[in-house]
Amino acid sequence: MVTFPTHRPRRLRRNKLIRDSVAETTLAVERLIVPLFVRDGASEPEPIPSMPGVSRFPIDYLSKVVQSDLDLGLRNFILFGIPSYKDDLASSAYAKDGVIQRSLRQLRETFGDKILLYADECTDEYTAHGHCGIVRRSGQGYVVDNDESLRVHANIALSQAEAGADVIAPSSMMDGVVGAIRRALDQNGFQETAIMAYSAKYASTFYSPFRDAAYSKPAFGDRRSYQMDPRNGAEAIREVALDIEEGADMVMVKPAHTYLDVVRSVKEAFPSYPLVAYHVSGEYSLLKAAAMNGWIDERTAVLEVTTAIARAGADMIITYYAEQLAKWIREGVPF
Repeated sequence: MVTFPTHRPRRLRRNKLIRDSVAETTLAVERLIVPLFVRDGASEPEPIPSMPGVSRFPIDYLSKVVQSDLDLGLRNFILFGIPSYKDDLASSAYAKDGVIQRSLRQLRETFGDKILLYADECTDEYTAHGHCGIVRRSGQGYVVDNDESLRVHANIALSQAEAGADVIAPSSMMDGVVGAIRRALDQNGFQETAIMAYSAKYASTFYSPFRDAAYSKPAFGDRRSYQMDPRNGAEAIREVALDIEEGADMVMVKPAHTYLDVVRSVKEAFPSYPLVAYHVSGEYSLLKAAAMNGWIDERTAVLEVTTAIARAGADMIITYYAEQLAKWIREGVPF
């Protein structure tokens, strides 16, 4: 006699109300982080051709952008600076009147504790060579000096904390950078300033539009000697463990969409630590280009991808789609 189970999964899929009621993953606007490009000396927003819908903003324009996002329920912002000058020591990255420092002070004075301010901490946007540390000559070429770079990264982080950053986000992938920053912050009275480590940051081609946006393409070589090899997954666990040991409060996997397996592995290995996933510029531009050509429905595709990132284990998501996602979430997901 053939018997059948009494439970039929389709019973819980028969209409949207019941699907929404039993959904395992829910997108929340509060978990989105808005990336903002700020250009020193700009007089008006500058559209970024390789990232349709994204612009570089003047400092004086930031409050308008943030207020608009606040109205959508967005509360988290990470700032990337484009300075008015560059040098080999990235001195504009830690200058008191640097583009990020002025931006942080303005936003903090305007919005107080209504928003959470993350400051990307790196040297690539601030050096002529475009690398994530201090470069020295070696033989016939140049190398990034890891240990000398730590001093500079600590100075940048300290200047950002002094300007009002809630969270410092070191993105250089220098060995020991989280520990160097944690010591600098603690020794100067910023024990409450958090660190979001770019712990598993892969050497990815999907950063290309960002490098156009921030004018940060390396002048020579590439970043494969310090960013992670895309072929490695277990290594990400070791990198995250080191950053946690050095004092990271949050950890990150970058890119997100193309590294969902790593997002899941990191969350399973460190379930008690907030995990951020960065849906990077190239991942954004792929979706945007397909939508502009009519090949996909943008709203459905972006919600599906973002849900996948959250389902894999990300607690927070940095995404250039944050504003649109906030609107779409308010309207209701289409699943």
